[in-house]
Amino acid sequence: MTDKLILASASPRRKELLGLIGLNDFEIIPADSEADFPSQLPIEQAVEYIALKKAEAVSEKAGKAAENAIILAADTLVWLEGRVLGKPADEAEAAQMLKALSGKKHTVYTGMALIKGKTVIKSHAVTDVWFREMTDREIDTYVKTGEPLDKAVAYGAQGLASMFISRIDGEYYNVVGLPLCTLGTMFKSLGSPVIDEI
Repeated sequence: MTDKLILASASPRRKELLGLIGLNDFEIIPADSEADFPSQLPIEQAVEYIALKKAEAVSEKAGKAAENAIILAADTLVWLEGRVLGKPADEAEAAQMLKALSGKKHTVYTGMALIKGKTVIKSHAVTDVWFREMTDREIDTYVKTGEPLDKAVAYGAQGLASMFISRIDGEYYNVVGLPLCTLGTMFKSLGSPVIDEI
C-alpha cells in the first residue's frame, strides 16, 4: 500500500496486527472521545457507526495531514446474554466477567471505517467464541497475572486465556482486536490493496 495511513486508535494490539500484514509505517492519532452507543441500531451497525465517528473526529483533528491519507478507525464490542461487556475496571470486575464467560458463548463485534478524502468505507466482523468451564482458582490465578485488566471482556485470546477458548467461529483476529481479512477487503475496495494482485 502506497497511501499514508493514520490509525485512529492507541491500542497496542491494533498496531501489532497491522504489522502482521506489513503495515508498519503509519501515524497514530487516537480519537479524543468515544461516541455514544447508538442503542436504537442493531449492534453490527452500531459498531460501524462508532468507528465512523472516531474516524471523522481524527480526520478533523489531523487537519491537512489527513488530506492525502487513509484514516482507519475501529470499535469492538462484546455481547454476552443480551448485554455489552467492556474493559474491566479492576481485578474484581475482571473475575466477574470471566465467571460470566465460563462455559458459554459470547460474540465479538468489530466495526471499522476507512476515510480517504470524501470516500468512506464501513464494514464489520462478527466472531462467536466459546469458553470451556473454568474453575474459580483458574480465574483468580489468571486475573492475578494482570493480563485481563487492559482488555475488552477481561481476556486476551492471543495470551494465557487461549487455554480457556474451546471454539471460535469467524475471524480469529477480530477477537484479538482487528479483523484482518475484512480490513484487507476494505483496503482493496478503497483502491489501496495491501497486497497487489498477482
